[in-house]
Amino acid sequence: MARIIEKTKLNKNTIKFIVKAPAIAKKALPGQFIILRLDEKGERVPFTISESDGENITIIVQIVGGTTMRMDKLKAGDGFLDFVGPLGKPTDLDKLKGKNVCVVGGGLGTAIAYPQAKYLYELGARVDVIMGFKSKDLIILKDELEKSSTNLYITTDDGSYGRSGFVTQVLDDLIKEGNIYDHILAIGPAIMMKNVVGVSKSYNIATTVSMNSIMVDGTGMCGCCRLSVGGQMKFACVDGPDFDGFLVDFDEAINRSRNYATEEKVHICNITGEVRNG
Repeated sequence: MARIIEKTKLNKNTIKFIVKAPAIAKKALPGQFIILRLDEKGERVPFTISESDGENITIIVQIVGGTTMRMDKLKAGDGFLDFVGPLGKPTDLDKLKGKNVCVVGGGLGTAIAYPQAKYLYELGARVDVIMGFKSKDLIILKDELEKSSTNLYITTDDGSYGRSGFVTQVLDDLIKEGNIYDHILAIGPAIMMKNVVGVSKSYNIATTVSMNSIMVDGTGMCGCCRLSVGGQMKFACVDGPDFDGFLVDFDEAINRSRNYATEEKVHICNITGEVRNG
């Protein structure tokens, strides 16, 4: 069992867990993920590795579904029955040493963007980071990203912090102002990544997107995370989660992400009932 070393509430909907998992921590690289299971009856849920210190793994969890609601009740000293990884292919970052890179993220995608930005910055790349949130009280990892980037730009939908609006507008403005990027990394909601690719494609800037999606077994056998990339079927868990953004069929991916909405509502009702009944 993987034990929770530390639990921190980043905001009302987001939690950071530091989990003792040395076998995973020694091998984990930016872009990879773990799959955990709370108990014998629990579902298998993927979480991107936000940080690794060689002994412990950090994951950042947004409370949006039944399992994450249960995770919110855990505390330091508790553990996960299964904690498997590192899974997926690491993001190909070494090729960007000394390059100009823009990392664009939204919401919980910040937890994935942070290790990528940090790795690139320490590698010697010039790293501009654009992060988007709905409001000021949902901002996470601001201090960490300031230390791991050349410039950090934050947007909020409601204008409560930083620039009002969307990350795509900041990206477009930076390019129009003369900033030259060799590569763009986009991590966040599928619709955000689709729009980022729309901007980057108009300037012909190579773009990598992180297609984190519903996963079950993490080995490519269940097919839950399949998507179309360049007209071919790929599996995010074993072929990704990173792909060439110009080739991803985002409309298909967005539609597939809604497949289990009804089941998740039922699961949440069951969890809520458990909580009410004590």
